[in-house]
Amino acid sequence: MKRLIIIPTYNERENIAKMIDTVMALEGGFDLLIVDDSSPDGTAELVRNLQPEFEGRLHIVERAGKLGLGTAYICGFKWALERDYARIFEMDCDFSH
Repeated sequence: MKRLIIIPTYNERENIAKMIDTVMALEGGFDLLIVDDSSPDGTAELVRNLQPEFEGRLHIVERAGKLGLGTAYICGFKWALERDYARIFEMDCDFSH
């Protein structure tokens, strides 16, 4: 059963690598989708650099500007449904969940 965690990001450079490592270490083998709203701090670049380490499990959608949390989740849900994920979860990148 394919399971995906969606994490919207904007300026999460300080948290993103630790969050990716944490999610990827969870039991059950979750995939992770980062939906980045053109973070000027380089968040997306860090994700792209980590993708080879988690090949096929770490994904990113880079959006053209700060479009908001709600639309980031909608974008992520659409992405997941197009790829037949059976379970979709959402989280913030600041470890508040």
